[in-house]
Amino acid sequence: MRIVGIRRPHAGSGVDVAALSAQDHEVTVIAPLEDFWADPSGHLSRPPAGPVLPATSVERVPPVLPGARVICVGLNYLQHAAEGSYQDVELPPFPTLFARWTPSLTVDGAEVPVPSNEEGLDWEGEVLAWVGAPLVDASPEEALAAVVGYSAFNDLTSRRAQKLTSQWTLGKNGDRSGPVGPMVPAAEVGDLRQGLRLRTRVNGETMQDARTDQMIYPVGETLSLISHTVSLRPGDLLATGTPAGVGYARKPPRLLQPGDTVEVEVERLGVVRNTVVDNQHRSLLEARSPEPGHEEAEAVLPRGH
Repeated sequence: MRIVGIRRPHAGSGVDVAALSAQDHEVTVIAPLEDFWADPSGHLSRPPAGPVLPATSVERVPPVLPGARVICVGLNYLQHAAEGSYQDVELPPFPTLFARWTPSLTVDGAEVPVPSNEEGLDWEGEVLAWVGAPLVDASPEEALAAVVGYSAFNDLTSRRAQKLTSQWTLGKNGDRSGPVGPMVPAAEVGDLRQGLRLRTRVNGETMQDARTDQMIYPVGETLSLISHTVSLRPGDLLATGTPAGVGYARKPPRLLQPGDTVEVEVERLGVVRNTVVDNQHRSLLEARSPEPGHEEAEAVLPRGH
């Protein structure tokens, strides 16, 4: 099962959670967004029973609550840490964590603009974990058991903005810079420590090729650590970090330019594919954004429109 968010025309501005058909031709509505995250495990344990709609008749959006926390792990693969900030120093005992805002998220197929003061965008193929139950002072085992699903994710980064200061927030929250693939239930994925293959391609050329068992800080341990400070809620997300092969560390550096297509493919999770556009498109895309209060519906999939 692959889970997506949709917005139906003539159904108000609300977001529904739906199951995507095998060939992407149809979606079957499961529940309204808030209802789904009130009992995600329950909804995923039953076959979807809502209306079946042509995929071209709906707008695809991330199935993310507007109040969800998106917590990201930096430098979570040894070789990526070595190509970045930890070439000659010992790795810290705890993960480097930073945050994304939910309006920065978008979907497979959406166009991602390059900000005006950037020379391009950098790719960071990752796995995104979805929290499905409350976590407070959880053990690593409890935290991992609370993960309800996983998605392929691209943590597209504005490197100039990221490196202006020691804090990464600005460079990690560019407009529509976080493409999220459909969520696959955790029961169909298994433990990431078994080593799922993760690849990132730019215009068909492989840039990253790693396995998820190479993570330094596993999902359960990281969510446990977070839960001792921040009470996690159903719908919160953890971006688990990217492996080696990012653009800025290449010699010479390489960044995504308007017209480039970037794909993140993760075994059992599928592919999230996006095209990079110039800054003029950024203004056009944002002009189509919904009214405040509906940020979860902001990222629109071009297919069918």
